[in-house]
Amino acid sequence: MQLKNKQDFWSGVMFMCIGVGAAVGATQYSMGTAERMGPGYFPFWLGICMSLLGAGIAISAFSVKAEKTALEKFDWKIVTIVIGSVALAGALLNILGIYISVFILVVLSSVASHVFSLKTAVATGVCLSVFVWLAFIKGLGLIFPLWPSFLSN
Repeated sequence: MQLKNKQDFWSGVMFMCIGVGAAVGATQYSMGTAERMGPGYFPFWLGICMSLLGAGIAISAFSVKAEKTALEKFDWKIVTIVIGSVALAGALLNILGIYISVFILVVLSSVASHVFSLKTAVATGVCLSVFVWLAFIKGLGLIFPLWPSFLSN
């Protein structure tokens, strides 16, 4: 057995680590049953599924049919932009509301792309803001501040 596709192998390892971390973290919450799920049920099984997916991806890197690839240099700038934009959106959620926070998240994280287009980022930000409204506000009935707090009074 020879490791042919290093990108797939290390991606699979990453998925497995995140999945195991999510599953272990979810055990701190009540599991419940499949009929009456507790707060730890979904994250636990999602972590298990993610770990299995990662294992499959990592194992496929050893396949005879696997494309031979090398591992490129890790780009910390991209990781910093993506994680920073998520953290900023989370920090701004209560201040600016979910619509503007999601829009900012999408546009700023799009800057990390090698094929960044402001027009595409803005269009995607608007579409995802509408999706958040449809799925989470209307569909699930979750309560989030929708607009900036200074506009609500």
